[in-house]
Amino acid sequence: MKQALIQKLLALFCLGWLLLSFPLITLWDHPATVFGLPLLPAGVFAVWAVLIAVLAWLMERETG
Repeated sequence: MKQALIQKLLALFCLGWLLLSFPLITLWDHPATVFGLPLLPAGVFAVWAVLIAVLAWLMERETG
C-alpha cells in the first residue's frame, strides 16, 4: 500500500472511533425520531454506513 493510502485509512479509523465514541453518541440520545426510527440507532447506522462508503471509495479509487 502507498503511504498516502495508509494515512487516509488511519485518519478514517480515527474519525470513526471519534464519531462512535460514548461522549458523542450521548448527544443523539433524545426522544426524537427519524422516519419513525429512534434518533440514536438511526444516527449510529448512518455514521456506520458513511464510514463504510468512504472506505470503499478510498479502496476503489486507489486500486482503479
